[in-house]
Amino acid sequence: MIKIMKWGDAKPEEIFARCDDARDVSSSVAEIIKNVRERGDAAVSEYTERFDGVKLENITVTKEEIDEAVASVDPDFIRILGRAKDNITKFHSAQKRNSFVINDERGVVMGQKVIPIERVGLYVPGGTAAYPSTVLMDSIPAKIAGCPLVVMVTPPSKDGKVAPAILAAAKVAGVDKIYKVGGAQAIAALAYGTETVERVDKIVGPGNAYVAEAKRQVYGAVSIDMIAGPSEILIVSDGKSDPRHVAADLLSQAEHDKMASAVLVTDSEELARAVSVELERQIPALERRDIARASIDNNGKIIVADDLEKVIEIANVIAPEHLELSVDDPFGMLDLIKNAGSVFMGRNCPEALGDYLAGPNHTLPTSGTARFSSPLSVDDFVKKTQYTYYTKEALRSVAADVAAFATAEGLTAHARSAVIRTEE
Repeated sequence: MIKIMKWGDAKPEEIFARCDDARDVSSSVAEIIKNVRERGDAAVSEYTERFDGVKLENITVTKEEIDEAVASVDPDFIRILGRAKDNITKFHSAQKRNSFVINDERGVVMGQKVIPIERVGLYVPGGTAAYPSTVLMDSIPAKIAGCPLVVMVTPPSKDGKVAPAILAAAKVAGVDKIYKVGGAQAIAALAYGTETVERVDKIVGPGNAYVAEAKRQVYGAVSIDMIAGPSEILIVSDGKSDPRHVAADLLSQAEHDKMASAVLVTDSEELARAVSVELERQIPALERRDIARASIDNNGKIIVADDLEKVIEIANVIAPEHLELSVDDPFGMLDLIKNAGSVFMGRNCPEALGDYLAGPNHTLPTSGTARFSSPLSVDDFVKKTQYTYYTKEALRSVAADVAAFATAEGLTAHARSAVIRTEE
């Protein structure tokens, strides 16, 4: 049963406790990465057979496999994928940055170029569930950014195939290449390349503890988006919300993973008790009831505060991945939210909208990192290069100041490089 805590009675360390995957897999992951770097495809194949239980002759997903998968998917689901793509494209197109140039001083030109990253790799999880939504969320911003090569890796099933829904989503999104490989070995293959898998410049996408640790270890050889932890939802609510709806939204995240975190923060003890009852009523009806049960029992909590001002303060400290504002005036409350990955406004906006169809990205900062990081966006798939131009006359006008600054730092060669041009 979910824990109910009263602000002021419960200890702060209990209220703000998080569930993290505490397994130390660093040495295992380091060995996998080393092996893939040294042995390439052979190591990837061996790990795929060991961890996924399938021996593959070829890890590349062929056009025929994609066409077969698309043909096997319900046409109505293809329509839904297209609708989601349109919404995701509309939202992320507004994020595009423009290059700029400044030349308002005589003889001086400064500017910044926005350049798409050449090669990006998308990790799409497999295992307990298939996530075609992640394919769309990770690949469409890359395409909007103009990345020339978008590569996807995802674990194969026991029959050596990729879930048809994932391949259909990749087709709709325009992914360029797909490989049947998952886990830390997939991250290593993307980071360093093998005989088959192209080396990329950036890796994005969520995964299990091994994937997260592999991303951490290859960072520097490639860029990464973030280190994703267990999924989280925090619902801010007054006493007017329907407890059935609140419970259903908490369970929408609890069913992800036994380590997922579902939290309600409210100023209503009555709602807290009603939601607890509803959770017990709804959990047995879920297909993934065992996962949801473990998540709610171990990591779920309801925090009761004296007023909504304290409720918002608590939410900002927790800095959740998903934040629902189940109140009468969510727009009036929005400016008070300082730390959250994605905010869902009002009583008719379940977080599931954001997972699939609304348009904003669902690859979000977890584990409190919303305090300093942002959702996946077009910005993640571009880099900026700046440039500067001075005429001889423009340099002469500032050379003495440059030299003085350099000298103050003890870098006289810097100083000399500026003034030498004024002496000619």
